[in-house]
Amino acid sequence: MPDLETLASDLGRNVRTLREARGLSQSQVAKLAGIPRATWAHLESGGANPTLTVLVRAASALQVTLEELVGPPRGRVRLVRADELVHRERGRVRVRELLPDPIQGLQVERMELPPGAAMRGIPHTPGTREYLACDHGEIELAAAGQRWHLKEGDVLVFPGDQHHGYAHRAGDPAVATSVVVLAPVLSEQQG
Repeated sequence: MPDLETLASDLGRNVRTLREARGLSQSQVAKLAGIPRATWAHLESGGANPTLTVLVRAASALQVTLEELVGPPRGRVRLVRADELVHRERGRVRVRELLPDPIQGLQVERMELPPGAAMRGIPHTPGTREYLACDHGEIELAAAGQRWHLKEGDVLVFPGDQHHGYAHRAGDPAVATSVVVLAPVLSEQQG
């Protein structure tokens, strides 16, 4: 485990780099986070010992996880090999995540469906939107009480908070890219 000085230094560097990458001033991002600008400046200095509340607010304003805030700084360019990406089998369908790092509220996956394969989707939180792009072959998607037949290059946008399913009937394996934009979950205090 890294020492506290290293953690504070990594936190400062990450917070500054993430803020600058978004083109925000310290005042702007502090306002988004709901913390004083002086507190934000102290975070960036690497000398802060912030509360968990401050860290959560900073992560939310920068749209990253807490781990990304306090972890070792990442290089600007990084190669992630296909076998390093998380994948799973759902029946005969192979699903592989396309983003090696979590992005709050977003899931991007590649789906490979052999002939005769089918998979049920899992409804997400109310307000979620899904986008399915057929990259190769043909895919049938049942969503919102209808069936859609997608050919190579087609994209279907549908509510991801309803029951849905994917199928590939015949021919070469079909490949699709699924993008899920998750609706935020409101706590009882917020909603």
